[in-house]
Amino acid sequence: MSTHISNKEKYIFLLVSFMIWFPHFIYLPILSPYMESMGGTYVFIGIVLSSYGLMQFLFRLPIGISSDLLKIRKPFIILGLLISTVSCFIFALTDSLGWILFARSLAGLSVATWVVFAVLYSSYFADREVHRAMSSISFVVVLAQLLGMIFSGYVVNAWGWQAPFWIGGIVGLIGIALAFFIYEPKEAVTKAPVRLQELTSVMREPHLLKISLLSILAHSIIFTTMFGFIPTYVTSIGFEARDISLIVFAFMIPHALATLYLGKFVVPRFGKWRALKYAFLLTALFTLITPFVESKWLLIVVQGVNGFALGVLFPLLLGMSIESISHEKRATAMGVYQAVYAIGMFLGPFLAGILNSSFGIAAGFYFAGMLGLIASGLIVVWGRKKSQKQVEKYQISS
Repeated sequence: MSTHISNKEKYIFLLVSFMIWFPHFIYLPILSPYMESMGGTYVFIGIVLSSYGLMQFLFRLPIGISSDLLKIRKPFIILGLLISTVSCFIFALTDSLGWILFARSLAGLSVATWVVFAVLYSSYFADREVHRAMSSISFVVVLAQLLGMIFSGYVVNAWGWQAPFWIGGIVGLIGIALAFFIYEPKEAVTKAPVRLQELTSVMREPHLLKISLLSILAHSIIFTTMFGFIPTYVTSIGFEARDISLIVFAFMIPHALATLYLGKFVVPRFGKWRALKYAFLLTALFTLITPFVESKWLLIVVQGVNGFALGVLFPLLLGMSIESISHEKRATAMGVYQAVYAIGMFLGPFLAGILNSSFGIAAGFYFAGMLGLIASGLIVVWGRKKSQKQVEKYQISS
């Protein structure tokens, strides 16, 4: 909405955004092996991983609606950082699987406030630049993921299992302090009253629901694979724990580059819907072949391509979710979008955990790969229906 926000204000916001995500990714690569070392089964690990998404599913929409009705963003951001910090310190202070489940659930609650982050940052930009805004903030998320997951293994090797949780808590405290300096433009939320009935109509917007469904499938894939069972798979085929960081690095670098250059090269070249279709096809193929890969260097290549494909999907879907929604309703729209895709964050790893327990760890990758194929098929079907409607409209008009 605003084109007069200084670069300093944008950088402060991006730094705070980094600090809500980094704490939860510095421990993520070791979370599954850590729980396994404590006696956690694949089913329990799947429940813990899925709790993160479940909390986002339950709370993102209420947070978005509350933010729109109250016309405030900044307090929700500070609250999210506070809950994030508490979550990390609980992880650091417990050796109980039950408390680990509780701490991971709090982590999901904390990042449920991301709905407000995304909407406030988009208000720093003109409407025509919304994809640029989403690419920038998505790059910060990926950077937090990349740095956190790369350093995770080294931190554990140097200082033990609890060290990533302590570091995450300290980063969270710094983030809380910086959040008080975030700039919230007065024009970020319209002064006209917004009725609850108007907000609920956003939830039935067909384009938003289609994008949200695709995002369910995309998040199911990444939370089943790289953010789920890839670290366990790496150790199960004989690699050492420090190899996890190498595999993470191979995934996250292309993931970050795709996010950074999405608006400049990918969308202008292919268009939004074709880019989505090709990215889903790529991630489906390379997820399906993962269980057949037992070479470290081949696994690096496979995860690199997968990282790039998923790096195209997330910022593109994020921008498409709100591009046609008026500013005073965007937190609600973002809440709908993020709440719906959170279904994939908890249902994906939960079902994969059950499949892995019953049929072996390869089953989870087959499951995730099929989701990618389903997403590509949906895009093709929707494209045909849209083309048919356009033909019918032309015939009527002529």
